[in-house]
Amino acid sequence: MSEKKIVEDRSLILNRRSFLGKSALGVGGVALSSLLGVNCFRKDENGILTKDTGAGSVEGILKGLHHPAKIKRVIYLFQSGGPSQLELFDYKPTLQKRRGEELPESIRNGQRLTGMTSGQDSFPLVGSQFGFKQYGKSGTWMSDLLPHIGKMADDICVVKSMYTEAINHDPAVTFFQTGSQQPGRPSIGSWLSYGLGSENENLPAFTVLLSRGSGRPNGQPLYTRLWGNGFLHSLHQGVQFRAAKDPVLYLNDPEGTTKKTKRAMLDQLAELNDQHYQTSGDPEIQSRIAQYEMAYRMQTSVPDVMNTDKEPDYIYKMYGADAKIPGTFAANCLLARRLAEQDVRFIQLYHMGWDQHDNLPNAIEKQAKDVDQASAALIADLKQRGMLEDTLVVWGGEFGRTNYSQGLLTDTSYGRDHHPRCFSMFMAGGGIKPGIVYGETDEFGYNITENPVHVHDFQATMLHQLGIDHEKLVYKYQGRRFRLTDVEGHIVKDILT
Repeated sequence: MSEKKIVEDRSLILNRRSFLGKSALGVGGVALSSLLGVNCFRKDENGILTKDTGAGSVEGILKGLHHPAKIKRVIYLFQSGGPSQLELFDYKPTLQKRRGEELPESIRNGQRLTGMTSGQDSFPLVGSQFGFKQYGKSGTWMSDLLPHIGKMADDICVVKSMYTEAINHDPAVTFFQTGSQQPGRPSIGSWLSYGLGSENENLPAFTVLLSRGSGRPNGQPLYTRLWGNGFLHSLHQGVQFRAAKDPVLYLNDPEGTTKKTKRAMLDQLAELNDQHYQTSGDPEIQSRIAQYEMAYRMQTSVPDVMNTDKEPDYIYKMYGADAKIPGTFAANCLLARRLAEQDVRFIQLYHMGWDQHDNLPNAIEKQAKDVDQASAALIADLKQRGMLEDTLVVWGGEFGRTNYSQGLLTDTSYGRDHHPRCFSMFMAGGGIKPGIVYGETDEFGYNITENPVHVHDFQATMLHQLGIDHEKLVYKYQGRRFRLTDVEGHIVKDILT
């Protein structure tokens, strides 16, 4: 059989993909494109693709909000490694009074421990070596490690009753970011991009900034799948901005390329991809076109938003000296505010280094200093610009730390293991009641005694503030309807205004 005959025979095979592809033409193609959130191609009277063809401006799958939204955007300051709630937010004088005593079995109640402490013969209680005091009119107890955040006590809501099902870092971080302990699901930002789309056609709906803390510089790693799109179209994945000459990898053109030649290349590439799409029906083709177009526009928008040189001196003073050092948490907080001003919908900051299994007092003091001033400054900065009311700021990690010492307890040092049963986070802005503490733990800081908040409850509440019913933002994949909150999640109405 000749090669030509083989090609002809193959072209006649009507498989499922080619059937869907051919069915997608005409009105069906318009509908599919709308579902994807990608603009359809447009040609002028001469049949030539216009410059904004497949421009990549993204509309979400939701044609309207499920209820009125309280916020437009989220800035999530994720503290990777598990910050110790007992050193920061959950004041427990009992632990100081009973320092060195054994954790009562009636309190532990057979809870599963990690392999790092399960073999210990002793579980000596240890309170924080740092002082606590009450801040603001609300009288919120907060550690001396966080004096700047403490001054914002009347603007934030501290949730002391968070809990999770994961006891190790990777599944715990994955659970918070994707709603599942198993990798492969879309991240929060991807769900929002899919559901709501973008308000700025020149920047992604979902951006990511990373920083490494002083507490444990070589701590737990983070993986790009944490801001991945999972089974959603690749158009919805998070875009990482880096502290380097090229903030976004592969964004800049090779030397000798002009805007005119780049525009012509993209137009021709879009036309070829469109032809491929009409024969194959593969939706990822249109996502790819949209990504090309977004990258083209980002060549102008990204350098502008990343350049903080024109920020006034009082802003740098507010965020701290590190704000002038690219890649630090402070610099990233300042960039987060600038991205928020450009209507980026979900801005994810990851700050590593909170995993303090030993030498905790020394390490957490450095780590807290990294984030305290800048976290408070971000809230204050948004507030002074009138943006806090439609922005939700979230601060917290993947789990808490134990009330007993991991390893040897000395007069000056101790460590804490992972503790998923209770830990603290805080939120500000976005219709969240300011100046309150929600939930409570027992006198040992080991179990929740009042108003537990599960990871899925937190996620459901965040979506609610964005005008989304978490049970209705779904995506059908492999025969099942998936959502961020899986089959759980309740809105924590008590913390909402």
